[in-house]
Amino acid sequence: MLRAAGDPTRLRLLMLLREAELTVSELTEILGQSQPRVSRHLKLLCEARLIDRFKEGSWVFYRAAEQHGAAQLSATIAGLSAKTSPLLAGDHARLAAVREARAAKAAAFFKANAAEWERIRALHAPDAKVEAAILRLVSGQPIAHLLDAGTGTGRMLELLGPHIDHAVGVDVSPEMLAIARDRLSRAGLKHCQVRLADAYRLPFGAGSMLKGFDVVLFHQVLHFLDDPQSAVLEAARVLRPGGRVLIADFAPHDLEFLRDEYAHRRLGFSDHEVGAWFDAAGLQHETNEAIAPMVQDGNKLTVKIWLARAASIRKQEAA
Repeated sequence: MLRAAGDPTRLRLLMLLREAELTVSELTEILGQSQPRVSRHLKLLCEARLIDRFKEGSWVFYRAAEQHGAAQLSATIAGLSAKTSPLLAGDHARLAAVREARAAKAAAFFKANAAEWERIRALHAPDAKVEAAILRLVSGQPIAHLLDAGTGTGRMLELLGPHIDHAVGVDVSPEMLAIARDRLSRAGLKHCQVRLADAYRLPFGAGSMLKGFDVVLFHQVLHFLDDPQSAVLEAARVLRPGGRVLIADFAPHDLEFLRDEYAHRRLGFSDHEVGAWFDAAGLQHETNEAIAPMVQDGNKLTVKIWLARAASIRKQEAA
């Protein structure tokens, strides 16, 4: 690790990747070096396990490692780095420019789709009430690792970030992840990250006493899925013993235009149906809450929140 970090270019890369997730092309722009040269240095840093590599469609993102000795070493090096170095200061300034360009692209996508999102938001219970309920339900005990399945624009990570040690948001839309990445960067939530992944096939090992997630969250996601129960089963697989699954989605409704115009596969879920998913996943249903819209009429949607918990000791571990 020391040998890998000792090269001046690799040291610059490591310092940048402690600040943000970046692609090869972005790093090439910041450092002013050729892509093959930057790629070779990144490869050496990956082999030394100082940085992690994540593929997102046709793009590849890099990020400083956050676990074990690699994280401790890079933090120590960062603390020793010259704060007044013109070279590092220049890198930081160019990083800011790259972030601004990324933010502008994300904002353009958001603006192009904002009208549709706002139309749906106007139909249901106020976001502030829903978010307050989610925060109250999940923040009552320490959360070391949280997974936001179908993170979208990353709003749940922004909401819960100050209350958790580490979080990952996954989504199948690179455009949504671009917005989420910008949101987290602006909020200074370096312990939260996003990944391109499918809620049916999460890129994480099975939960155990030593690894896994304390909370898996589905916020307004399951109504888009063909098979929401399979997503809940997959969430249960990556939970630590005693971990929780929280679902926030619509109660049953009959607004067919959401299916026709906005790709909603399901028009809400009943308590019985969600309870059956929890039973199939071996989760204990703890509570559910209903948050009604401000105006009661046939075109307004009630948001439901369901919370379930995994057993404290899994059968295989008990055996």
